[in-house]
Amino acid sequence: MIGTAKRAGRDWLRQLGQARELRRRTPPPLRYDSSRTGAGVVYYLSPDDNKPSGGIRNLYRHVDILNELGIPAAVLHSEPGFRTDWFANDTRVVAAGEITLGPADLLVVSEYFGPALHRLPAPARKLIFNQNAYHTFAEIPFDASVAGAPYRDCPGVEALLTVSRDNVALLRHAFADLDVHLARVVVDEKVFHPPARPAARRIGHMPRRRAAEQEQLLHILRARGTLTGWELVAIDGLTESQTAEALRGCAVFLSFSEREGFGLPPAEAMASGAYVVGFTGLGGRDFFDPRYCAPVAEGDLLGYAVAVEQALRRYEEDPASLVSAGHVAAERIRSEYHLDGLRTDLADIYQTYRDPAVPA
Repeated sequence: MIGTAKRAGRDWLRQLGQARELRRRTPPPLRYDSSRTGAGVVYYLSPDDNKPSGGIRNLYRHVDILNELGIPAAVLHSEPGFRTDWFANDTRVVAAGEITLGPADLLVVSEYFGPALHRLPAPARKLIFNQNAYHTFAEIPFDASVAGAPYRDCPGVEALLTVSRDNVALLRHAFADLDVHLARVVVDEKVFHPPARPAARRIGHMPRRRAAEQEQLLHILRARGTLTGWELVAIDGLTESQTAEALRGCAVFLSFSEREGFGLPPAEAMASGAYVVGFTGLGGRDFFDPRYCAPVAEGDLLGYAVAVEQALRRYEEDPASLVSAGHVAAERIRSEYHLDGLRTDLADIYQTYRDPAVPA
């Protein structure tokens, strides 16, 4: 009897949590008028979330670039007056209740809203901006869903955008009948760059990523005396500029990426000159290279501990070698994940999918 009651209680709490999550991931009501005329606008539908998030930063950056290219665009939030402000921006932002979509408009929808795509106006033209292909089917019940949900049962979806070659391959495999385009991530070299002088004995980490595994790893390292003389720097809840400053002060960064679309934290750490050790998170396979960092096999805590020890020993015995690897990593990130490259990606994409009434 007691066991049955406990199980029922756990089931109820799980269902309550799922219901709350689905409410958070439900897009705002949007109007559609098939008779509306005029130039089309590209609307990027974004969660109303002001916590530091590389995904939302990407939405704002896309809108800025499209407007620079002469393609009218805006970030679409639910609440009037809402704007993400943890990074500096003057991006065009509008509220869902202030607009009416028409045939010339294009709605770009984050994979975050996947479980409730059916609530969007069916006739509206849509692109899905999937920034983490490994979360595509989150909250999509297998037994009750249409094969290929959430995209094949959503009218108006014209293509998918994503942020890494790793995710392009996965999405093309899962949705062979949809075009998939790469819109690269930008790591702003004006913000994230190596320090003028080599970093001190500091190890950067993001404590909320795979917290249980982090705790195990740090216990292992401390038990062996590996951390003696090193300062752990927790990077959490910081603005973009504060994050960059913290990373520049770290000689080593621990990556605990897990099922990532791209893996922005280790890329930003590399751009800041840190030597990165740890998990690629799958999406990070695009840029993790043992020539300038130390990738660790998924879940291999022993291998992780050994790799950290080797990196710290290398710093002690030949600091110039570790600093040089960090600078090679920074150049690798700077050479591929830059604003001009994303501008080219978006220009190519929207030449195909922008307002069909406007000549390219």
